[in-house]
Amino acid sequence: MNLAEAFAETASQHAAETAVFWGERKYSYGEIADLSARMAGALQTRFAIQPGDRVGLWLKNCPEFVPSVFGILQAGAVVVPINNFLKPDEVGYILNDAGIDVLITDGELSAHEAALRSQRGTLRLLQVEEITSLPLPAPASAPTRAAHDLAILIYTSGTTGHPKGAMLSHANLLHNVASCRQVLEATQEDRFVVMLPLFHSYMMCVGLMLPLLSGGAMILVKSLHPLKNLFHEIFAHRGTILPAIPQFYRGLVHATLPPNCPLRICISGAAPLPVQVLKEFEAKFSIPLIEGYGLSEASPVVTKNPLHGVRKAGSIGLPIPGVEVSVQDEAGRMLGDREVGEICVRGGNVMLGYWNKPEETAAALRDHWLLTGDVGYRDADGYFFITDRKKDMLLVNGINVYPREIEEVLYQFPGIKEAAVIGLPDARKGEQPAAFVSPVDGTSLDAKAIIQFLRGKLADYKVPKRIEILPALPRNATGKILKTTLRTLAKAEAA
Repeated sequence: MNLAEAFAETASQHAAETAVFWGERKYSYGEIADLSARMAGALQTRFAIQPGDRVGLWLKNCPEFVPSVFGILQAGAVVVPINNFLKPDEVGYILNDAGIDVLITDGELSAHEAALRSQRGTLRLLQVEEITSLPLPAPASAPTRAAHDLAILIYTSGTTGHPKGAMLSHANLLHNVASCRQVLEATQEDRFVVMLPLFHSYMMCVGLMLPLLSGGAMILVKSLHPLKNLFHEIFAHRGTILPAIPQFYRGLVHATLPPNCPLRICISGAAPLPVQVLKEFEAKFSIPLIEGYGLSEASPVVTKNPLHGVRKAGSIGLPIPGVEVSVQDEAGRMLGDREVGEICVRGGNVMLGYWNKPEETAAALRDHWLLTGDVGYRDADGYFFITDRKKDMLLVNGINVYPREIEEVLYQFPGIKEAAVIGLPDARKGEQPAAFVSPVDGTSLDAKAIIQFLRGKLADYKVPKRIEILPALPRNATGKILKTTLRTLAKAEAA
């Protein structure tokens, strides 16, 4: 079975029941199935989309996101969700890398059509506002897609400065959905509160696929500001499962929830959950806060602390059903309890590889094990702990940010000779990028002008809030910039 068939089966069984809540508007499974069919028909007839073609999806969270996903899959094509915070230059790279000629977007984002077409001349846009007026195609069998065929291409930032497309098959997603359904004990009675971006692999699986392949429902939160809007949505629609990021739970510790909260599980992912936040949350609310771990290359969920039994503070928990996790050294040797090495993952959720990047695929997959780039250990009870990140990556509001990408743009600014980006702790966002630059001899640099330049090239959350201008950046004997020295310098200045 593929994802389109799995959804069609669920939709036929629950046609009159609510699939998506959007404020006061309710979309039934029958409506979502109808809109999905209209989208699939338009892709096939108006745009001549063929099985295996990649279709871009550049949208904010909205109800139309859901039938767009299933419509693309029903047409036999591949969904390429694109971060709606990205600027046209960044989107253009993904369009060309994935070979996208059709982009589904909305009226607001389609204002960038000229900028996008300047980068990919063959591009055509389909606005989701049209979806209800699209003709309903005659009943026909959907293009046959096998379980191992590519279903979703998720772009994740790479250390080379350009994002990489993690290839997730229909089987990968169905495997992860089944595992998560089991570990969360999810049923058709559950309503998942979706406040995080649907373009992210975590929400694509846990926020969209899991509820809608289980006969449950999604509560799409229109706005998080002020926080009472979220509470209103949860109580009005009786939300039961809330996936979020640590920064959100840090804020919730200081909030007041009305009595008789319907939530039965809160899930924390995308970044490490501080032990203090976990303790304070569970002391204040009688709701289990479950920390887990995952990455896009694993569809994405890998581990979770158990719903029943011991939940260890500071641990990412136990492998979910059907997934193996090990700790290995550089040579691939399995390490024992409490020995620190690279966290590795094996199972039906592991990606097919990176799109058009055979060398990087070979580096990431060793003997069917996915090398995560995260460093940690396993304790005697089988719980895993992350101690460090092997990759030079920042986590800003739970979203991966790679310094190299920012550095590449910094080097485009006239007068910058050297550039290095590090992460600084941030109480609200987890981490914030900070940049250190040095000028070309005989020139001067203006930090405000650099920030303004970056804002035109990068998503806002990637733009450093701090630019330090130094005569020269510290380097070692081989000429490599010493980021450890820069971090020490930044800490000393902060103190």
